[in-house]
Amino acid sequence: MSNYQKSEIDESLTAELYSPLPTNRKLFTYGMNAIAFGFTGLALIPLLSILWEIFKRGISGFKPEMFVKSVIDYGFGNAILGTITVVAIASLLSIPVGILTGIFLAEFGQSNFTAHSVRFITTILAGVPSIVVGIFAYGVIVLVTKSFSAIAGGFALAAIMLPVIVLTTEEALKLIPTDQRLASAALGGTRFQTTFRIVVTSALPGITTGILLAVARATGETAPLLFTALFSLDWSAGLLSPTASLPVLIFNLYNDPNPEKNQLVWTTSIILLGLVLCVSVFSRLITSNRKIKNN
Repeated sequence: MSNYQKSEIDESLTAELYSPLPTNRKLFTYGMNAIAFGFTGLALIPLLSILWEIFKRGISGFKPEMFVKSVIDYGFGNAILGTITVVAIASLLSIPVGILTGIFLAEFGQSNFTAHSVRFITTILAGVPSIVVGIFAYGVIVLVTKSFSAIAGGFALAAIMLPVIVLTTEEALKLIPTDQRLASAALGGTRFQTTFRIVVTSALPGITTGILLAVARATGETAPLLFTALFSLDWSAGLLSPTASLPVLIFNLYNDPNPEKNQLVWTTSIILLGLVLCVSVFSRLITSNRKIKNN
């Protein structure tokens, strides 16, 4: 085939690639886009209506002093402190174990029987209902210590956070190109140095995103805390005492006939949604910054 024939073929392919779509293809594309946007709008209607109802009912009773008052004084300060406490305990228990387990699954145990077993158990744990986790924590912590406590609540939330952190850490590490590992080995880096200085450092934004998503999920959990941390109308006496939390406050006071307590439920819902939203937005910002840096 001559160069002239090759150039003609290239020109014809280029013209075909850049030629406008036929009218029927355009109509089909516009129709599918309209259907997709329509169903997305229908799916958003219930969510937006719930958010609007919470905001409309809750904002009218919002007062700044509610942040420093306990539930017994028609505030939610002790519930915010309790939520932060149990989530902090859960994070201390689950984050180190989850990251190390994810590193083991991705870097050291790809074809290991132990790794396959751990991965299978972790996947099963990710789908276990949270109320079952609460009953498990009740049997392990509450029955042994003879008391509902923030530590028991943190243990239950840690069991919920752990599989999320493990699986997201493993996937984040798998996304790191093998070339980086080979380059580190070529420069004399040991497997330990390659894993923790190169691979984990490169995957840190993805790992952080998984941690924040796990924290956001734990912040909104109610069922496990009913069996572990229980609830307190006043400030908690310590980590080994019943502790209030925002989700349990909403659960306990929703049907209360007292109008002030009912108003407190709606205002607390705004605070809880705000906390979860902030964590979720923060994780999205980390992901977007990672994409910008990669580009």
